[in-house]
Amino acid sequence: MNVINEFKAKAKLLKGKVVLPETHDIRVLEAAQIILKQSLANVVLVGIEKEIKAKADEKNICLDDAEFIDPNNYNEISEMEDFFYEKRKKKGITHEEAAKIIRQPLFFGALLVKFKKVNGMVAGAANTTGDVLKAALQVIGVRAGLKTVSSSFIMVVPDFLGEDKIFLFSDCAVVPNPTALQLADIAISTAKTRRSLIGDEPKVALLSFSTKGSAKHELVDKVVEARKILESRGIDFELDGEMQADAAIIPAIGASKAPGSKVAGRANVLIFPDLQAGNIGYKLVERMAKAEAIGPVIQGLSAPVCDLSRGCSVDDIVNTTALVLLLSQ
Repeated sequence: MNVINEFKAKAKLLKGKVVLPETHDIRVLEAAQIILKQSLANVVLVGIEKEIKAKADEKNICLDDAEFIDPNNYNEISEMEDFFYEKRKKKGITHEEAAKIIRQPLFFGALLVKFKKVNGMVAGAANTTGDVLKAALQVIGVRAGLKTVSSSFIMVVPDFLGEDKIFLFSDCAVVPNPTALQLADIAISTAKTRRSLIGDEPKVALLSFSTKGSAKHELVDKVVEARKILESRGIDFELDGEMQADAAIIPAIGASKAPGSKVAGRANVLIFPDLQAGNIGYKLVERMAKAEAIGPVIQGLSAPVCDLSRGCSVDDIVNTTALVLLLSQ
C-alpha cells in the first residue's frame, strides 16, 4: 500500500498553492523543483528572487515556474502589519515591532495562509517545531470551537488481521499531559484529519488501561470525562471509550470486553491518554510491526501548517506538501 502516492494523486487534483518560507535551505529549493515538475502544487518561495535563484543555480535547480515574494516589497504588507498589530497589541507589542516580526519568513508565510493567498504552509526543515507552531498560533490561530493544537501520525500497518490497514494515532508529538477537555479537542481534530487525508469515516477509541469501567483510577476518570465532553458536543463521528488497545482494534476482544459498541474492534483512530503513551505506542508499532509512520500532522489550526523534522529529506518536504493540500479541503 503506497499511501503517499495516493495522497499525492488526490492533492494534484486540487491544483493548490503552498508557501515554502525556508528558502535559505537547499533542500527546500530542491523540493520546490520536484513539486513544480510533478504539478503537485504551485509554489510560493519567500525572499528575494535574485538571491534565491542564484542559490538554486549553484545546484542546477530550476525554479522558473515558482512565485517569489519578498515581504519588504509586497503590496499587502501594510494590511498584514495592521492585522498582526491588532491581534497582538494586548500582549504589549508595538506597531513597529509587529512590522518587523511579520517580515520574518515563518510569520510572513503564515500570513499568506491567513490571508488565503495560499492553501497552506510547509516549514520546519530549518526551524524548530516550537518556532513553526509559534508563528502558526500567533497568526492563524486555533480552529473555531477548539482550544488545542495537537498532532497525529498516519500509521500504515501491513498485514493487520490479513490486510494492510491505516490507523491514526494521536497525540504523539505536541501535548504532554492533556486534560479531559484537551483530549476531546484532540479527538475532534483527529477525526477531521482522517476524513481529510484518508477519506473514510473515523471510528474513534479513547484509549486507557481500562475498558468500560474494568478499572478505577483518576487516569481512567480523565478519559471517561473526555468521552462525556465529546458526547455533549454532538459530534458527527462514532466514538467510544475508555477502552484498552486490544479491545479497540481486535474484533473478538472488542465484542467480549465492550459488547454492543460500534467502535470496539473496529477503531481506526486511537486517542492516547498522554504524550508518553502516544509516543511510545507509535514507535513500538513502527518498529515491531514494520509499520510506516507518516507525520506528525499538525492539527487544530484554523488553516493548515505542516511541520517538518530538521533532519527531513527532500522527499519528506514534497510528501508533506501533499498532506497540507489535503488538509486545506
